[in-house]
Amino acid sequence: MAVPARYILHQGPTIGAIARAAWVSAKSASGRPNRPPTQIPGPEISATISPRPKDLVRDYVRHVGGDPNAYRGQVPAHLFPQWIFPLQSRGLEDIQYPIQRVLNGGCRLEINAPLPLGESFDATVRLEDIDDNGRRAVIHQRAVTATSRYPEAIVAYVYGIVPLGGGDKDKSKRKDDRPRVPNEVKELARWDLGPKAGFEFAKLTGDFNPIHWIPPAARAAGFRNVILHGFSTMARAIEGLNRTLFAGDVSQLVAIDVKFTRPLLLPARVGLYIEGDRVFVGDAPGGPAYLVGTYSVRS
Repeated sequence: MAVPARYILHQGPTIGAIARAAWVSAKSASGRPNRPPTQIPGPEISATISPRPKDLVRDYVRHVGGDPNAYRGQVPAHLFPQWIFPLQSRGLEDIQYPIQRVLNGGCRLEINAPLPLGESFDATVRLEDIDDNGRRAVIHQRAVTATSRYPEAIVAYVYGIVPLGGGDKDKSKRKDDRPRVPNEVKELARWDLGPKAGFEFAKLTGDFNPIHWIPPAARAAGFRNVILHGFSTMARAIEGLNRTLFAGDVSQLVAIDVKFTRPLLLPARVGLYIEGDRVFVGDAPGGPAYLVGTYSVRS
């Protein structure tokens, strides 16, 4: 089912943040060397988030393979990028890196309490660290969403990777070393992802980075075609666990820690696999993995 275009009207803050990030990056592209901010950890960037629209939440859950009835009165924790992204972007305006090239490297999501539907949230983002080895910079931010009852209802540790271009002699070797799905895994689900999956996710979250929905832009960035958002892959993995492993109980998952190990080109047919507490999204057992991680459940 296609995602209604009207949801774009709810994405003003995120779309504005993407446009501002592009403007700031272009303005700072003046030959100055890459440098981190003078203060790490950085200052906290905060905002009050208005209640999420009920119909958007329902259609978002459906889009990523979940059951809206399982979230009666709740907002899924994995929707957090929809309100956190503008704060993340503001928190990076002080650094001299080509932020327009940042790729989602991974995320740890801790779910400490449910997010009530129809309630405002308080959100805070802080730059925690930057690891720059000359080839790439890994930007680590901590994002907290608070409710009226829980000051840390959900906590996300987000890692962005900025390619810097230096020291690439062993690039082919590093590609060969990227993770694969183990041979002995249990398949939980398979997904057919169409060429517009990135555009549909963007309408629900506001992340209209053109590499996810405009093929020429994706090719200009070095990809063969558009790629799926990392957070879309993570959300689908979470809902796959909810539907199969947890019998529809969305309160079971307490944390998931994932890395996005290679671009997921669209269209695609991929599977969700587990081995103990490890989770994978990939083509097949023994094949390339696009997401690898671990998860934990409430005792």
